[in-house]
Amino acid sequence: MQLDMQGISHRVGAATHLYPLDLKLQTGAVTVLLGATQAGKTTLMRLMAGLDRPTVGRVMADGVDVTGVAVRERNVAMVYQQFINYPSMTVRDNIASPLKLRGGMDRAAIAKQVDQLAERLHIEMHLDKLPAQLSGGQQQRVALARALAKNAPLMLLDEPLVNLDYKLREELREELSQLFAVGGSTVVYATTEPAEALLLGGYTAVMDAGELLQYGPTAEVFHRPASLRVARAFSDPPMNLLPATGQGGRIDLMPGLALELAAEMPISGPVTVGVRASALRVQTRPGDIAIKGSVELAEISGSDTFVHVHSELGSLVAQLTGVHYFDLGAPITLYLQAAQAYVFGADGALMLAPDRKAGH
Repeated sequence: MQLDMQGISHRVGAATHLYPLDLKLQTGAVTVLLGATQAGKTTLMRLMAGLDRPTVGRVMADGVDVTGVAVRERNVAMVYQQFINYPSMTVRDNIASPLKLRGGMDRAAIAKQVDQLAERLHIEMHLDKLPAQLSGGQQQRVALARALAKNAPLMLLDEPLVNLDYKLREELREELSQLFAVGGSTVVYATTEPAEALLLGGYTAVMDAGELLQYGPTAEVFHRPASLRVARAFSDPPMNLLPATGQGGRIDLMPGLALELAAEMPISGPVTVGVRASALRVQTRPGDIAIKGSVELAEISGSDTFVHVHSELGSLVAQLTGVHYFDLGAPITLYLQAAQAYVFGADGALMLAPDRKAGH
């Protein structure tokens, strides 16, 4: 489905839930709506589905104005945070329900498709159970299988993994990216987690406080955030942001500590330097600048260590590959290449981004 949101906004009384925006989704691709809680993601999805009507603007589906068309008259599949299954039906019947409603398939064809979906989502051993007999992760897999069975041209998933434990989230994230890749639906997936957007790929729409900040291919939005607001939203851990002063080909972080830019840039006056945690290292390389500080906290997460440092430039977080141990309060020096820094102007707009070859 080609879904085109034209100048839509949504207000409830005096409260604005969604500010005017234009968004034309890529047909047959995954679009991630990324933003914190109350960014406007669910409001936008409800407008896409036809559960709500925009206060202003139009919703176009394959060139047809469907702004006033109710959700029951649209071919849309939805998966929510909560596991919504028919409690009195077995898993098999839950998955088969949209196939039976659609009609035109005999019992053998329905059974075959149900078996295939159950196998893809690793719930084939639970087909004759009721949803109440399943774990939360298994119930969400059933809801996903039912949505996939509908084979709707538009599939909306509103933070479907948020209530699952970490291990289940990791498993389902990878499975979903594979399922979406082989499906033909236009998929919209809402999440608060940048890692999910990067894993699912496709396109990302970054939202904040009811505004659409940037939309484009996920890798492009991540590597070239259009503004400080986008950089804050699309970074985990949060991007390190440092006040600085531009001096043409140099960015002064503090007296005696500067980033020498590769080329003369029309940058002068107050700027903000952004440094992703993964760009900071504890091993030096030629051309590095050195930032001295002390260890405030070291967290081991999976195969990475996140080191919180009280530095001469303020608080910094470094993401180090591997497991590392640091004594609290111990002196530490972080190293950074100038080519790995972002520069944002006084208005928050991106002025300079790292070359992708610089390690981003």
